[in-house]
Amino acid sequence: MDALALMLPFVIIMGVFVFIGSRRQRRALQATIDLHESLEVGDRVHTTSGLEANIVAITDDTVDLEIAPGVVTTWMKLAIRDKILPDDDAEFDDEDVDATAAEDDDTADETRVAKDA
Repeated sequence: MDALALMLPFVIIMGVFVFIGSRRQRRALQATIDLHESLEVGDRVHTTSGLEANIVAITDDTVDLEIAPGVVTTWMKLAIRDKILPDDDAEFDDEDVDATAAEDDDTADETRVAKDA
C-alpha cells in the first residue's frame, strides 16, 4: 500500500506531461494540415530542405514547384514547410536607397567634424 502511495504522484505527473505533449503535437499537426489545404497556384513556398519555389500545379498529395524559370519539379505536399509572404516594406526604390546613403554620408561627415573640433 505504501508503494502505491509513493508511485501515485509520479504517475499523475507523467500523465500531465503526456497530455500536454500530445496537445502540442496535435496543434502542430493541425497547423501543417491547414497550411497544405491553403496552398494555391502562384504561392511562393519553402520546402523542408530549404528550397524556395513557386507552386505551378497542385494535386491531392503532390505539388509541382518551379525552382527556376522553366524548371519544374514534383514534390510531396508534406515537403512544404511554409509559405513565403510578400513583404512590401523590404522593397526599396533606387531613389530611397540613394537618399538613405546620402543621409548616412551626412551623418558620417558631421561625426568627423565633431571629432576634429
